[in-house]
Amino acid sequence: MISSDPLALNIHLMHPGGPSAPGDPNAAFYLDGVYHMHYIIKHPWQERSSFSFIHVSSPDMLHWTWHETKLQPSFTDHGMFSGTGFITKEGRPAAIYHGQASGRNQIAVAKDNQLSAWDKPYPIEIRSADGEEVEVKHWDPDCFQIGDTYYAITGGQNPPVIKSDDLKTWTYVGDFLQHDLPEVALGEDISCANFFTLGDKWMMLCISHPLGCRYYLGDWDEEAEQFVPEIHGRMSWRREGQSVEEPLYRDFFAPESVLTPDGRRVMWAWCATLDPAIDFKSIQSLPRELSLADDGALRIQPLRELESLRQDATTQTDITVTPPPRMNGGQATTHITDLPETCEIRITVERGEAERKRFGFQLFADNNNPGLPIVIIPETGTLRLGNTEAPFSVDDLPQGEDVDLRIFVDKYLVEVFVNDRQAMIAAHMNWQDAKGLLGYSFGASTTIKEVTTWPLEATNQGYLEAEKNPIWEPDTE
Repeated sequence: MISSDPLALNIHLMHPGGPSAPGDPNAAFYLDGVYHMHYIIKHPWQERSSFSFIHVSSPDMLHWTWHETKLQPSFTDHGMFSGTGFITKEGRPAAIYHGQASGRNQIAVAKDNQLSAWDKPYPIEIRSADGEEVEVKHWDPDCFQIGDTYYAITGGQNPPVIKSDDLKTWTYVGDFLQHDLPEVALGEDISCANFFTLGDKWMMLCISHPLGCRYYLGDWDEEAEQFVPEIHGRMSWRREGQSVEEPLYRDFFAPESVLTPDGRRVMWAWCATLDPAIDFKSIQSLPRELSLADDGALRIQPLRELESLRQDATTQTDITVTPPPRMNGGQATTHITDLPETCEIRITVERGEAERKRFGFQLFADNNNPGLPIVIIPETGTLRLGNTEAPFSVDDLPQGEDVDLRIFVDKYLVEVFVNDRQAMIAAHMNWQDAKGLLGYSFGASTTIKEVTTWPLEATNQGYLEAEKNPIWEPDTE
């Protein structure tokens, strides 16, 4: 079966309809051996636009099946804006979300673990400890449980935190953040929030609407009932050409996560603004595993189930890229291999070869096409993918640790993971112009220890079925 959409991807979760943004992933669960996730689509309803939660399920977070849409305005009486999924004390899956145009955040509880039916959602009403009604901004909520108490945040700048024993009676507590951190710009909001434990810390995965996906790591102050952030990091960065004055750095946006039965925390994010050709599609990033290193820093790895898609490997070793001798540096490229349409590439460069080197790789490249660059830049301590740079420095690696790149190519969409310390995503819409993977080095020769390439089996059978049989289409009346 072949898709009618030339931009249909092979291994990324992608909406099988037409323009559908926003595509925020929401309300993810692991229930009875099955992963469930929802994502937002925009659609007509009663002669205006509204929003629904499309429901997909998977045995492995890679192969997805589409279901009838249950959480939609014909059932809820309002549009569905971002929130999260959680499990009640009674063991029932539930969703907290913002009811578009309802003026309130809402809670809906599923009637079964297949999420085939839901109780009618109800609005969250907030009161003070004295029983007086409290008015706060209702926006992008999250709900989490500590002990026997439910807590929820309502979204926005330093959002309020509220608590409940029964999900019905909610009491205002105060500010969620005990303080913010210096690298967070004034005015950044906490939206699309997801708060959970990671190792011995609490993690707040969220966005600010202008600057994209970001996170905090810190502790929960039980007495004050507040989050105490210690570390802040970003997962989306400015591309060249994007405005500095009015930032909209949303290439990696609106995250959601789930806890696997073996204890891994896995996240997705909506690829919102990578290229105008795909801006209105709903494409999710590859699943990423989050963990803490011994030093407390965040580690980001591609989902280990992706290894099950590998087909016959091709390995090359000791590839040397030698620039011509010049007083002012000089650079060179060397052809390594031609790339399949969908593949994983693993590259190892020994530590001694990487230090103080500006080196990297070019995807979709040949003598006439520079393709998509992946370059480690020592003078700025950054990793460059396409025209975006993110923090990464070889000098920060422990002594003796080699540079380890894992690159996933899915037609025009590329995701790069380096030493489990940084991850980036980019689109290259000229991906069919050339197939080459080139090695690049500036100023001195670089020997690449090993390059292994695996073609990857497609996981989009469910997408193709849902494109042909759109069981997911929401009501329009």
